[in-house]
Amino acid sequence: MLKFIRSLTKGTLVLSVLCPAFLLTASNLHAQKMLTLEEAIATALQNNYDIQLSKNDSAVAALDYSFRNAVFIPRLNGNLGTTWNNNAQKQTLADGSKRESKGIKSNNIAAGLALNWTLFDGLKMFATRDKAAEYIRLGELGIKNQVVSTVATVINNYYDIIPQKQQLKAVEEQMSINNERVKLAQYKLDIGTGAKPDVLQSKVDLNAQKAAQLNQQTLIAQLKEQLNQVMNVASGTNYEVGDSIILDTKLALGDLQHELEKTNPSLLIAKKNIDIANFSLKERRAERFPVVSFNSAYNFSRVDNKTVINPFSPLFSQAKGLNYGFTAAIPILNNFTTRRLIKQAQLDIQFQQLVYGNQRSLVNLSVLNAFKGYEAQKKALQLEEENILLAKENVTIIFETYRLGASTYIQLREAQNSLEIAYNRLISARYNTKLAETELLRLKGDLVK
Repeated sequence: MLKFIRSLTKGTLVLSVLCPAFLLTASNLHAQKMLTLEEAIATALQNNYDIQLSKNDSAVAALDYSFRNAVFIPRLNGNLGTTWNNNAQKQTLADGSKRESKGIKSNNIAAGLALNWTLFDGLKMFATRDKAAEYIRLGELGIKNQVVSTVATVINNYYDIIPQKQQLKAVEEQMSINNERVKLAQYKLDIGTGAKPDVLQSKVDLNAQKAAQLNQQTLIAQLKEQLNQVMNVASGTNYEVGDSIILDTKLALGDLQHELEKTNPSLLIAKKNIDIANFSLKERRAERFPVVSFNSAYNFSRVDNKTVINPFSPLFSQAKGLNYGFTAAIPILNNFTTRRLIKQAQLDIQFQQLVYGNQRSLVNLSVLNAFKGYEAQKKALQLEEENILLAKENVTIIFETYRLGASTYIQLREAQNSLEIAYNRLISARYNTKLAETELLRLKGDLVK
């Protein structure tokens, strides 16, 4: 199976081949250790339960579509039956004579073939056939919509791990600084220029960073389990993901809004429901017309009486023959059922049109809001990238002056806190920008081609 998947690392479309060698399994994970985003997406497309359920729904529509021309085929029914009789008869004739007998046995055999071929039904059969075609298109759109949603979920889950890895590195960087702080505070205490509280506080801060490290490692493991569930691979499957979030910062609002009604999966589904509702209306309107049918039957019957009490009754009788003809069923009055069904079909069309209009409004609003968030996060990211450099430089300067005794412990700790906050904000800005980018591509329908 071939899928065009938008590469979120380069902002371009790449062709991914979904083959067994490419898919993620527990065995090859231990061998390769590194899981790329494209491999995670390919694995999810192959294994994800939601996609499989969507494919199953589409398969039902495809099965109905494969029998779409059956509405034009005549119906042929056969019947065969035999009856054994054992009766007692008593008769009084007009001349007053009486006849009575017991144990009158007979065998009746009847068989027949009946054919009914609808030649005209107000074109309802054509509407039914075309409606089946629309249902299979609706199923395809449903699969694409689920695929787009699943790809977006994989991307978000995958990139949710990376910020936590970056956060872990930031914590470990703070730990290295705290280690130096502990050594330096202890050294100053040993030579008589430091204070015992500085040593104790440095150790407390170091232990706090160690606890934060453990929490980050646990959080990363939990996020990997969430990704495993989306990809539908074995629980406990371990791997590494990338270390950086590559952003596409060149998305334009005009390009995203261009032909949105032709690319957004939810809008395409809503529009297809309108088409299906129109075919349902054609089916209801066709019920106003006469139904002209060709009918034919071949019948065979045989009666074998062992005995009779009426001399004019046959002991054996057999009949067979073919008959055919045309019938026209003309609807005259059916408690206004047809009129009611037509009005219901018209109301359904209006309802589906309202659903489409509402969905279009929501999608347009979502695109505008997501793009505003995307632009805001890009600006915030730029500020945080500048800010992290300042925070790092500040910690370096204060640490060196603290080593020389020109700054206080409190100043160094405040500088470290500022650096930690700067890291958190930078990591959050990168991840939020990627989320906004993914959401825009999902709304556009460009995650999957």
